[in-house]
Amino acid sequence: MGNKFYTPDGFTDLLPGICAYKRGLENKLRVLYSLHGYDEIETPGIEYCDIYTQSGFVPEEELYKFTDSSGRLLCTRYDGTIPAVRFITGRNETFPVRISYIENMYRAGKMGGGKQSGFTQAGIELMGAKGAASDAEVLALAIKSALEIGITDLQISVGQSAFFAGLKSQMNMTDEQATDICEAIKRRDSVTIDNQDLKREDKDLLLAMTEMSGTYDVLDYFMPKVTDKVALDALTNLKEILDIMDKYDFLKYINIDLGLMGSEEYYTGMIFKGFTYEVGFPIISGGRYDEVSKAFGKDISSVGFSISLTLALTALMRQDKLVTEPAASVICGGDFDAACMTCEALRAEGTAAILDTTGLGEEELNEYARARGIETVMYLKGGEA
Repeated sequence: MGNKFYTPDGFTDLLPGICAYKRGLENKLRVLYSLHGYDEIETPGIEYCDIYTQSGFVPEEELYKFTDSSGRLLCTRYDGTIPAVRFITGRNETFPVRISYIENMYRAGKMGGGKQSGFTQAGIELMGAKGAASDAEVLALAIKSALEIGITDLQISVGQSAFFAGLKSQMNMTDEQATDICEAIKRRDSVTIDNQDLKREDKDLLLAMTEMSGTYDVLDYFMPKVTDKVALDALTNLKEILDIMDKYDFLKYINIDLGLMGSEEYYTGMIFKGFTYEVGFPIISGGRYDEVSKAFGKDISSVGFSISLTLALTALMRQDKLVTEPAASVICGGDFDAACMTCEALRAEGTAAILDTTGLGEEELNEYARARGIETVMYLKGGEA
């Protein structure tokens, strides 16, 4: 009984005004995705555990697990992408397919600094589409999503997972060496890189991956120094994406970061993360994941992104951009029949109105309205306010 007033660690209640504000953001994103031809789906909040664990996409300890009445292992929904791939691979579709979702996700132990174990995530998946134009569509929609909900101070770091795979071949790295270097690049650990048994020019190229950022200038630096075709194709892909971002006038939000690398089992090409100030985690994550569908027996080239509405709300609150309003702007009291008719008339015109059902006096009604932030009080006597 001692916990009856509290939520479990990593979970929180949304206050009425903030909840309404969040629903407004969700509706804005639904309209945005619909205008770009993305059909919304809704997947169950509960999945079979093995859609995440057998594929190796998610560590089992990060899942909330339990069993059904037959003893089968289930888990709560970890993300939107894997269920979306499961959904599409189980159907006969004409590709490419564009789908969107806005759903609650659950991740064990993922909390702190504004992060929650339970959070709301919106996202899109473009499946059955290859090439830089498809990558750029998803990246542009990620930027539009942030702008649509009021995140204007935005930086999107863009990398290419295939680039390091190409460098591994070019530099004749062993598998063990490549693993160590990849982790060092992710940590921006120059010491580990400098201690590798590689040519000096190769070390310098790897160190540049941890240090350089920009747009076309980054690509111009690496292009002449790369000979492997996979790595060159990765850089060409990024250049084509930048060209399209320039057409959108979105280059000001883009930062090429070749040290940005995700899970090798998951991402196969472009990868990106979006940041804003006052939040220590990316609010946007996305990229190309051509191999994921193979875990479900299909081969579907795919790219997508997700935005955490929970983290975005935290950012908007800390940036003083979140303004909440009461559910109703008018309260009517006094003569009950007259107040009831007045409320109905206001609602018919689209004005949210509360009917006082408790018989408050005029001064009490004014006091209640002030406490609740209600702008207008109508106290009716014999049909007159």
